[in-house]
Order: sequence, then structure tokens, then C-alpha cells
Amino acid sequence: MARLSAAAREEVLSEGDRNDLEGFVGYNLKRAYVILSTDFRRALGEDGFAPRVFSALSLIVQFEGITQSELARKLGIERSGLVAIIDELEDRDLVKRQPVPGDRRVQALAPTAAGKAAYRKAKDVVQSHEAELLSHFTKNEIETLIGLLKKIRSLGD
Repeated sequence: MARLSAAAREEVLSEGDRNDLEGFVGYNLKRAYVILSTDFRRALGEDGFAPRVFSALSLIVQFEGITQSELARKLGIERSGLVAIIDELEDRDLVKRQPVPGDRRVQALAPTAAGKAAYRKAKDVVQSHEAELLSHFTKNEIETLIGLLKKIRSLGD
């Protein structure tokens, strides 16, 4: 993604201050998300993970044996929307579904060795991507931003 110079960024911001949208949190969150997700996809490459797929793999690696229902809850998405994500991960041999003893209706999810390796590699790329994209923020500003976003997320719990 092309980076704006400081002067160009300042010009965009000053032009943006002239409209009502700039005062809405939702508008600014959406614009920030578009920038982050576009750069995220660029960083991971054509064969990389979409943000939702990366998020699912991350939680499956960290919480091996998590059920599909638990994963959907942690991701804040409908369980039905998770099926395609898990199918993709399974098709790429990164995750396997496992029956849960005592309840044949429930599927637990476990990463394969390839899934763990792919996650570690992607995590490094994502960390580098965020460090580069947010390089003009101080550590304190990033911590504040994450804290504020978590506060907004908690409204949905």
C-alpha cells in the first residue's frame, strides 16, 4: 500500500475536517478498518489468509480443542458463518475437526502441524505489517487505541 507523506496526510486530514462524517466514530472506524485490512491482505500475499480466516486459525492454535460454537462466540460471528472459514482451513490441511466424546453433534477444532507452522509465519507477517503501518504512533498511543477499541467491543458482550 502506498504510504502518504506527512504533508499529504495532513492535507487529507484537513480536507476531511470539512465534512460531517469526520465527527462519527463509526465512519472513522470503518475507514481505518479498510486501510488496515487492505494492507493486511497485501502483507500476507495472494495465497495468504483473509483477516477472518487468520483470526479463526489464531484462536484454534491458541485454544486447541475449541468447539465451533465457542470459536464463533469468540470471533463474534454466527456459527453458520464460521462453516466456510473452517472448510477453507480444513481444505488447506491447517485444521481438523474432531468429534467431542459424549456429544456427536459437537465438533472440536485442532490445528495440524502445518496449521501451527502457517499460523506462526502469518503472525510474524501480521506483526510486521502492523508495526510498519502504525509506525507513526507511539507505544502508548497504540496501547490506548487498543484499550479504547476493546472498550467498544465490550458493549457487544
